[in-house]
Amino acid sequence: MEEMPKMLSTVVVPSLPGYGFSGKPKITGWGIEKIADVWGVLMARLGYDHYFAQGGDWGAMVTTHIGLQDKEHCDAIHLNMPVVTPDPKTMAELTPSEQSSLMSMKFYQDWDSGYSKQQSTRPQTLGYGLVDSPCGQAAWIIEKFYQWTDCNGHPENAISRDELLDNVMIYWLTGSAASSARLYWESFKNPPQDEVVVPTGCSIFPKEIVRPSERWIRKRFTNLCYYNELDIGGHFAAFEQPELYLQEIRTYFRSLR
Repeated sequence: MEEMPKMLSTVVVPSLPGYGFSGKPKITGWGIEKIADVWGVLMARLGYDHYFAQGGDWGAMVTTHIGLQDKEHCDAIHLNMPVVTPDPKTMAELTPSEQSSLMSMKFYQDWDSGYSKQQSTRPQTLGYGLVDSPCGQAAWIIEKFYQWTDCNGHPENAISRDELLDNVMIYWLTGSAASSARLYWESFKNPPQDEVVVPTGCSIFPKEIVRPSERWIRKRFTNLCYYNELDIGGHFAAFEQPELYLQEIRTYFRSLR
């Protein structure tokens, strides 16, 4: 019989507004800062005076802002996609890992960020096309799994075809192509880089879109308590490597208790 985990926690998993089966915002202003505020209110209404927060992708950005905006109640955060800029002072003495990270950033900007530019400038136009074409919606989603998973050239090496189609169908059945894309429009106008002082843990998966080094992360997350580079996994870490992902979260948060 498998040993029961020693860390027993209640897990609250809110869904991003405009994504999947969440309600679609009817007014502007629903960027990462507002979502962080709302989730802080949610935790208070659920009766949690203190809590930890974790996120990747947009969840990482919202979690970062929870750490900025609800420091009185959010005791620590964990990220598997910390958003930082490279430290200019390190450019003359880059490590091989940092050189690789800069190459990944350049590849993303040159070849892989078209979707982001479209969603952050003309999300509604894109939405009309995707909501009218199941093939278009599928291609828009699955290409990200091809590019960003640790899949050796085929996304089904990382997750199953059923899981891929489940992901596509969440967008298709709810008609949430435009409403989800609007988060880019709301949040990328003035991307913040405020210093984060709450205790922070970071798990870096090898096929993440960009992989900032520990010293780059420390420049923004000045109370970095945990940093680990993994051998397998990509951008969708919770999807690709759920056991490893959970192990990272438990290892970090247990160290704070």
